Amino acid sequence: MAHKPRKEMIAETRAKLVGAARQAFGEVGYAEASMDDFTAAAGLTRGALYHHFGDKKGLLEAVIAEIDAEMNERLCAVSAKATNRWQGFVDESVAYIEMALEPEIQRIMLRDGPAVLGDPSQWPNANACITSMSKSLTLLKEQGVVGDIDPEAAARLVSGASLYAAQWIANADDPAATSKKAVKAFKTLLNGLLAEKK
Repeated sequence: MAHKPRKEMIAETRAKLVGAARQAFGEVGYAEASMDDFTAAAGLTRGALYHHFGDKKGLLEAVIAEIDAEMNERLCAVSAKATNRWQGFVDESVAYIEMALEPEIQRIMLRDGPAVLGDPSQWPNANACITSMSKSLTLLKEQGVVGDIDPEAAARLVSGASLYAAQWIANADDPAATSKKAVKAFKTLLNGLLAEKK
């Protein structure tokens, strides 16, 4: 029987640990998730976790990176369906806020992530989001859709507003009702970016 290449075995081990941790973090939360339980669920040792991720916090970072990549794919698909660039920008931003209604995203990305890893605007993926949003706003400005505003400044403000809205929803007693209020107010804010019709 041929042995798997080392690189493939490492990738499989990492994927098993991330999968088991993601399930545990999603079900019971980061604080309650036992490293022994999820390494056992993955059929691995605590030593494997330390070797690949350093510690439980490193594993949380890996889980967040995986969920973030999935969210990004979904948001790109939402944006791609829109009839024009502005609508895509609005739809994508609103879809991000509405993802705060999903239990896994709520618990891992919006509650435990910031509690353990600090301010999400400082996470490694945050800059890519700002860069992408700045590009969209630059194009919209060039097309005369949005007014005379610095695209990076606008991107940072829109990103901050959407993140705070999502965290508000995730921590609310009634997330569904809070989501409706947040989305309505957020759309009004975004409309303020539009160029005035002459």
